[in-house]
Amino acid sequence: QVQLVESGGGLVQAGGSLRLSCAASGRTGSAYTMGWFRQAPGKEREFVARINWIGGSTWYADSVKGRFTVSRDNAKNTVHLQMNSLKPEDTAVYYCAADVAGRGSVYAERYNFWGRGTQVTVSS
Repeated sequence: QVQLVESGGGLVQAGGSLRLSCAASGRTGSAYTMGWFRQAPGKEREFVARINWIGGSTWYADSVKGRFTVSRDNAKNTVHLQMNSLKPEDTAVYYCAADVAGRGSVYAERYNFWGRGTQVTVSS
């Protein structure tokens, strides 16, 4: 089992920044892919960004490319999502997820473990 705990959400004005963190514990492994997803009210969960523990390769949804940056701290088993130039449409619950097979996927069903999420609200 892998436990994931997100933090850093909150209320911010449009154009502002937030930094989300995801602390992983339990049976963590270096081959994982760590993903960020989000779900707005009435909408399906969507991919935001992902990073591979090995090599640190990243991938972003087009909607956040150039504004969001995903990074990892291997020593602390923590993944961060730096969100800049936030827009009202970024408002959602943000979830951290782990794919133990390290497939680097953008599909939620490929991820085995999920955090409970953290609310991000961007006011206009």
